This record gives sequence, structure tokens and C-alpha cells, in this order.
Amino acid sequence: MKKIQNITDMEVFAQQLATHLEAGDVLLLDGDLGAGKTTFSQFLGRALGVTRTINSPTFNIIKSYKGAELNFHHMDCYRLEDSEEDLGFDEYFNDEAVTVIEWSQFIAEYLPDTFLKITINVMSETERALELEAQGAHYEAIKEALEHV
Repeated sequence: MKKIQNITDMEVFAQQLATHLEAGDVLLLDGDLGAGKTTFSQFLGRALGVTRTINSPTFNIIKSYKGAELNFHHMDCYRLEDSEEDLGFDEYFNDEAVTVIEWSQFIAEYLPDTFLKITINVMSETERALELEAQGAHYEAIKEALEHV
């Protein structure tokens, strides 16, 4: 569990995470409405060198951005809650980019076997607690590194 006291802490955490990411990495980002998933995604995109404005892809579901070294796919699957639609997720997961998926539970059957899941829990108006769950050795190493920063 990683404690986040304010928005600056969230940005610092995103920057720390970005240093461990590589092409093809998949991050699942879960939490209640208003927990800070899109804000975290914006910070992570910026840390990866995305210069364009990153906003919620709620209506597009998927937006892709060019980063300085890694490209960045941002998915918001909230609208897919009762859908059986496969939007070609494999193409994004197997791309040379970092993919962040908000509301990943709604596309569980399409997710890759390995990923880092970050659950954002609201503690107060400004405080958050991040739970990290790793599937696969690469993500275990990232989790381990982030928990000891």
C-alpha cells in the first residue's frame, strides 16, 4: 500500500513508475469515480514525454499519444460495462507502447496474462492509498521497486 498525501505525491509516484516502464507494458487502473484515475494517467503520460493534452477517452474509449521514448495508449472502458465488444485490444497490448486501462474489470476477458494493477482508494479529499498488484515477474520487480521508494 502506497500512501498519497496530495496531488503532488500522485505526480511523483507517476514519475517514479515511468522510470520502470518499457514498451508493451500494461497497467490496469481501478478505483471509484473521482478517485483520480484520469489525473494519474495524465501525470504518467507527461512523465513518458507526452506533450499533447491527455484527457479522458470516455467517449472514444481509446486514445493514443506519442511520447518522447514510449508511446502511450489510454483506455477508459467505463462505457463497456455491459458490452461484449472487442475493440482490437490485442493490437494495443502488443504494441510498442505503454497502455493504461481505466475500469479494466469491464474488459477482463481481453486482458493480457501479465500486468500491473493499481487500485486508487479515496481516503479523504486529498489523500489516496494505492494498492499494487503484479502479475508476472517484470511487474513484480516494478511493484517491489515502487514500494521501497
